[in-house]
Amino acid sequence: MRFHEYGEPAAVLRLETAPVPAPGPGRIRVTVHACGLAPADWALCRGLFPGKLPRGIGCDVSGTVEAVGEGVTDVEPGDLVFGTADYANQSSAGAADRAIMDHWFAVPEGLDLTQAAALPMALSTASWHLARLGLSANRTILVNGAGTTIGYAAVQIALIRGARVIATAGDTYAGQLRALGATVIGYGDGLANRVKAISATPVDMVFDTAPPSGALPGLVQIAGGDPMRVLTCSDPTAAPGLGVRDSFREDPATRTDEERFGAFPEFAQLAADGRFTVPIARAFPLDEWERALEISRSGHAHGKLLLLTGRPA
Repeated sequence: MRFHEYGEPAAVLRLETAPVPAPGPGRIRVTVHACGLAPADWALCRGLFPGKLPRGIGCDVSGTVEAVGEGVTDVEPGDLVFGTADYANQSSAGAADRAIMDHWFAVPEGLDLTQAAALPMALSTASWHLARLGLSANRTILVNGAGTTIGYAAVQIALIRGARVIATAGDTYAGQLRALGATVIGYGDGLANRVKAISATPVDMVFDTAPPSGALPGLVQIAGGDPMRVLTCSDPTAAPGLGVRDSFREDPATRTDEERFGAFPEFAQLAADGRFTVPIARAFPLDEWERALEISRSGHAHGKLLLLTGRPA
């Protein structure tokens, strides 16, 4: 799956045959089992983070190591891995028979490769934002949009780290979030009053993962009126006018791999043990990518959408 010009995904994406990429220094090539999709893929098609074309979509990958580049010593052909495709420096990405990966981790025994492909973006995004907020045990965090893949991951990470979690979610995942140990409330108008009814003091921090809906002023109120205790990954347009922190304006120089990827081995093992998950909505064969695009753009996927190459693990 590649695009040769920028535009609407349905118009510019092509399923085509391309040369097999070679892994450069510090990279590996895998035969892809599954590739996760996200709204960011469609934004790339429209010109987000522009670069040399053609480019591919699909940052989240699981598969079998086929070749390793210079300097790579931690894996060898035949190993099962999951992680991120090097979409920015390659002419294709994860939605392909083969992909070049820039960050990879061993798939622990007991973790299905399809489930593994759902983990990277949600896990890395949630981990990084929680680190930026200074999450620690015995603090209270509100996760707005806990039914999103990033929000669902953030709730689990926060609970595992010993925090108290208040989560806003709809009916789809409310029961599951409560079973995990979160206090779940409905989103929408009156949110600040609902939080006040269950929490006598302002929450320590707020992580906003929900689609933009005008919720940020209320989230600032929930955080005791301090916009610096609110971090959004989903509404960078409204954030600056309110003094709210957002993903794009956090200092890029401080975005360490440790914050983004340091928890991957731990949470992959937890996933293998059934103690951490990113919900999967549906998985499609690669040639049914248009159906996946349609569901993703509807805003009602209710979980991770995946493409499967059909290659054996």
